[in-house]
Order: sequence, then structure tokens, then C-alpha cells
Amino acid sequence: MILDTLENSARYESLNSRFAKAFAYLRTVDGTQPLGRFDLDGDDCFALVQTYETKPMEKAKFEAHRKYIDVQFIYSGRETILWAPLAAMKEETMAYNEEKEAALWKLIPDVTPLHMSGGHFAILYPEDAHAPCIEWEKPEQVFKVVIKVAVE
Repeated sequence: MILDTLENSARYESLNSRFAKAFAYLRTVDGTQPLGRFDLDGDDCFALVQTYETKPMEKAKFEAHRKYIDVQFIYSGRETILWAPLAAMKEETMAYNEEKEAALWKLIPDVTPLHMSGGHFAILYPEDAHAPCIEWEKPEQVFKVVIKVAVE
């Protein structure tokens, strides 16, 4: 897992051949993008532009992916993403679903909260269980882009 700001994103572009495309797209985000999916490199790299209100922690579930790395970027608003190693997940609530490209687990007590606000991104690999969209002190409207980058 990596947490940083967009101004430092160039240092991570060598970690995956598609990260340069992902970060180039994120640098164009200005909050006026239409919501939905936008292909940057077909199914190998695509953006999911979304807006939502953050939810209370008791509604959160951990998720993890197998085929994609998430680059979660907050353009505006604030949220908490809980992080824990995938190996620490105990109680599965949804077995891996190929169509949803995710598995889900109940929250565990030993987590690392990532407090994210405008300009922050997190890179979450398949071994990084994460529970996104959680309130940071209070409910808040968030404009977020999640880039799905195929694992190489």
C-alpha cells in the first residue's frame, strides 16, 4: 500500500507499466468529469469516476481484488480508507466474485486508517485489504476517481 499526494506521483510510475497513464489521467481531473467508466488502456487500465457521501464505519466492509491494483484518488472531500493485510482477514462475507472482481470481509479490530483529502491517492495491491468510503469525523460528499490497473 502506498499513500501520497498527486504532486509526488511521478516517483511511482516505474512500479507498473500502466501507472504513467493512470497518473496522467488523474492530473487532468478537475471535478467536472462525468461519472462512470473511462478506458485509458481498455480493460488493462480504466478510470471509475464517482461521487458519494461517506458512510459510518459500522457499514464498512473490507474488500480485496485479484486482477487489478486500485489507485484511489480523492479530488474533493475527505474520507477514511481502512487498510489491513489480506492475510489478516478473518470472516468472509462474500467469496471472490469474478464478475465483481472482489471478495468481502467483516471489519477486524487491528487496522490502519488512511485519512485522505483532496489531492491524496492510495495505491492498493491485491494483498491490501481495504475498506473505502468511510467518514472522517463526519459524513462528507466526495469526488473520487478509482483507476483500475491490471496486475502485470
